[in-house]
Amino acid sequence: MEEKEFDIQEELKKLPKEPGVYLMHDEKDEIIYVGKAISLKNRVRQYFQSSRNKTAKIEQMVSRIHHFEYIITDSELEALVLECNLIKEYQPRYNTMLKDDKAYPYIKVTVNEAFPRILFAREMKKDKCRYFGPYTNGGAVKDILELLRKLYKIRTCNRVLPKEAGKARPCLNYHMKQCNAPCQGQIEAADYQKSIQKALDFLNGNYGEITEELEKKMQAASEAMAYEEAKEYRDLLESVKQIAQKQKITSSEMEDRDVIAFAQEEADAVVQVFFIRGGKLIGREHFHLTVAPQESREQIMTSFLKQYYAGTPFIPRELMLQEEVEEAEILTEWLSKRRGQKVYIRVPKKGQKEKLVDLAARNARMVLEQDKEKIKREELRTRGAVQQIEEWLGVKGIARIEAFDISNTNGFESVGSMVVYEDGKPKRSDYRKFRIKTVVGSDDYASMREVLIRRFVHGLSELQEEKEGVGNFTRFPDLIMMDGGRGQVNVCLAVLEQLQLKIPVCGMVKDENHRTRGLYFQNVEIPIEKSSEGFRLITRIQDEAHRFAIEYHRSLRAKGQVHSILDDIEGIGPVRRRALMRRFQDIESIRSATVEELKDIESMNEKAAEQVYRFFHPEGGNGII
Repeated sequence: MEEKEFDIQEELKKLPKEPGVYLMHDEKDEIIYVGKAISLKNRVRQYFQSSRNKTAKIEQMVSRIHHFEYIITDSELEALVLECNLIKEYQPRYNTMLKDDKAYPYIKVTVNEAFPRILFAREMKKDKCRYFGPYTNGGAVKDILELLRKLYKIRTCNRVLPKEAGKARPCLNYHMKQCNAPCQGQIEAADYQKSIQKALDFLNGNYGEITEELEKKMQAASEAMAYEEAKEYRDLLESVKQIAQKQKITSSEMEDRDVIAFAQEEADAVVQVFFIRGGKLIGREHFHLTVAPQESREQIMTSFLKQYYAGTPFIPRELMLQEEVEEAEILTEWLSKRRGQKVYIRVPKKGQKEKLVDLAARNARMVLEQDKEKIKREELRTRGAVQQIEEWLGVKGIARIEAFDISNTNGFESVGSMVVYEDGKPKRSDYRKFRIKTVVGSDDYASMREVLIRRFVHGLSELQEEKEGVGNFTRFPDLIMMDGGRGQVNVCLAVLEQLQLKIPVCGMVKDENHRTRGLYFQNVEIPIEKSSEGFRLITRIQDEAHRFAIEYHRSLRAKGQVHSILDDIEGIGPVRRRALMRRFQDIESIRSATVEELKDIESMNEKAAEQVYRFFHPEGGNGII
């Protein structure tokens, strides 16, 4: 994909006022800082306000920011947890404040026991227990544990039950009526499990019942003028409200997942993918799609999954989707085969997983809304520009364009380039370089003929051998663009005729200042409006073909691979080589010289002169293989 210019001031205007995490990138796309904010709009803008006092470290960081991105969350608490995850993942150089690797607490429910306990934990383990969190307020977690134990009479002891039931006296909690004494067999496992289920419902976010109960008890205590008791219920109620901020950012199941949702508006859609690794959200990516007319949401999701996971190197164990997909069984089988293990595709309908999918959908909607105009501009400069070229040439159905150019130095070591544009965007994976093998000197037409023959013969041979998909030569262009006018176009047409191929060919004509001025097509030069997107696309293609050829040539020179053709002549060493170049100045003059003229040069004898002449005038060839 062609890189888009990031306008920091323009993007600052689009920042939402919602809580979230922001990521600062440098020009190499390295993440140099991760931060959280209760209002992304206010916080991120502060970095770019000159009037604010900044430390030297912040000034240095800001000077390196090339672009930024952000992820919205439902609360500042979520933002903090996500910030922690991302800093651990990317270790940005300016995030020194979190190097202590502080661990946030979890609530652990030992559901693997006959009489489960609810405990305070500092880390998650794969021990068949259920974990909730992490939470940033340890005091609130302890209040919730106390609350749940009081309301549902959950045991706190570490006895192995029912094995050790009755072997010791009940603890103080039993006498304070805060435990039903399962250690004495005074409550059946089934009844105890009902209490545990209510506690789990609370931890899963169902706060209505417990909130209502606390409010009633607080009101009753207040009316009875038991103000200390009412204050206790009020404090517990505040703890419930604080802990009730949904923390979807970390999963207790420690799985690898991708969470996928999208937002659509007419023909435009944005797909948001959250990457959860080891139970933690460590990053995200969004993708712009052009949606076909009448395509259903199920078809959009199915199409994206096929395209995305056909190219990504890692496939997680589970995909959590916003929409159902078509042919789910076949898709699951394909993904499982690529992963090497079973892959699960799920569309959550309730609970924390459904809320996480909703969060991905909200982020997708935000990107779509903010990038709407950018998408339209990009469409005009890519597919819209191609449509203009179609109108100028009278050719329909142009999707793939291939452009060719030749580069050489002083008439030797010629190279050719092939660049590819699909739907107006460069497809760099299909670019190809050619080192000219059969042409001596600066014969651009002959060099171009070699490049074109090699490109299309290669493609035809792959097709004949049914090797489609092995290489990128098998797909032929809908339009060929030559860097030049009539001469280069005729060379290409002759090659296509020789190979019995029918592909439209046009030349990209330059003016006396070496700037693009029009197209040469079917023996006519077509003038084009320089302010049009089609003209800009042609210029980009022409410049890209030239750049790619020049860069290849420079890379060869840097490796010491570009050298005088004289190096390949037997018996011609550095002294004679320099003498030849002093006398004749260029390779073409040496090629045209007679043996007598060559022999007349200082340090050259008759044998050496004949060696040079035979090299440039071999029988049935040009001396280069």
